[in-house]
Amino acid sequence: MRTGNAVRPLIDGLPAFRRIGEAIDRARHSIWLTVAFYGSDFSMPDGRGSLFDVLDRAAARGLDVRVIFWRPNPECPWGAKGSTFGGTPEDRHLLWARGSIFRARWDRAHRHYLHHQKSWLIDAGRSSEVGFVGGINLTARATGAPGHPEGHRHDAYVEVSGPAATDVHHNFVQRWNESSERTLHHGRWGHEADDQLPFPICLSDPRGPSVVQIQRNVHAGRYADGHASPGGIPFNIGGGERTIFDQYLLAIVAAREAIYIENQAIPIPPVASAIEDALTRGVEVVILVPAQPEPHVRAARRDPCRQELFDRVARLGQYEHFSLVGIAAMGAEGERRDIYVHGKIMLVDDEWTTIGSCNLHSNSLSGHTEMNASIWDGTVVRALRRELLSEHLNQDTGRLDMRVALQLYRAIAQQNRRKREARDPDWQGIAYSLDPAAYGQ
Repeated sequence: MRTGNAVRPLIDGLPAFRRIGEAIDRARHSIWLTVAFYGSDFSMPDGRGSLFDVLDRAAARGLDVRVIFWRPNPECPWGAKGSTFGGTPEDRHLLWARGSIFRARWDRAHRHYLHHQKSWLIDAGRSSEVGFVGGINLTARATGAPGHPEGHRHDAYVEVSGPAATDVHHNFVQRWNESSERTLHHGRWGHEADDQLPFPICLSDPRGPSVVQIQRNVHAGRYADGHASPGGIPFNIGGGERTIFDQYLLAIVAAREAIYIENQAIPIPPVASAIEDALTRGVEVVILVPAQPEPHVRAARRDPCRQELFDRVARLGQYEHFSLVGIAAMGAEGERRDIYVHGKIMLVDDEWTTIGSCNLHSNSLSGHTEMNASIWDGTVVRALRRELLSEHLNQDTGRLDMRVALQLYRAIAQQNRRKREARDPDWQGIAYSLDPAAYGQ
């Protein structure tokens, strides 16, 4: 946990990548990033071009540009061709044809799991350092590209500068130095296998008032060098790390007034159990999820072995002060169209929030490599809550406390659900209630 940070939540792909692009334009020393999913249709805003256009220009300016790409294992169902930049012969030919001189390494995860971190670090260890941690993939639908058939996704990053950015730096060095494919000719680009990075030796200077902790989930056996981050103690990373999972549970247990969650997944049973305990304490809870879940969720609903997952969520729906919601925007044809919720955010009591890449399903919480930034700063959290609810409710809740604001959220979402059922598109905002007992059917 680091004091002295400046943080800035960035909601949705266009604002997030616009800000990242600005930081890249100002970079003076280095650009390092970790990439999970990638699409060749991705472009940075404001005419900056593709990911490789941006990286090639930065490398041509003399910056140290490094990328860690996830290379899916054959058994991974989410690593389909075209959804990642896995270092295939075609991928390497593209880099060769471009004359790309930035440095890249490919890294495999455990079995069918993902290296799911999405992070950027600009000018690592320098006075101009800034990091970005979040869940937005490098795909056109993540930025809401005009005309994309799937529309845009609701998602988030958080910009971090100050001592906590040193931990983003430490994570990148740890992964770069031990990337699984680094010794293979087709597992790296633009450098040799012995091109290793030194760990940071001191914390970045204070930049603001926020307390921030960079947290990770890492599967056991991925990395071995437990070199301590500055001011910390050596950590047995070889045994794995689950600090995001632990923090989710601790934050829910600590809640006294209100919990607001945005997540791509409904909570697994241990998290749902903690939420139910919070509900029995009278805590107001709203969870925003994709109104139309992905096919694998519907398949899980039909699997008797997964029934507990859906039963626990159905139990939450028995509490009056619980709401499961989706969001839908007005389409050009005058009807509501669901917006896919891809964000991974939780806010508690207007005092604490976490933003990152970690979903509330078992893969993210026990197998994927993930990264979140948790923030203790009431001013930041209240402003974030106000921004999110303004988008979803078309109403400013800045003068309301969080409990009352979520009660309003529940009432508006219920009203919009009735209008949806009546095929009346004249809603207030874009949020509408879902039936927890029927989710995924």
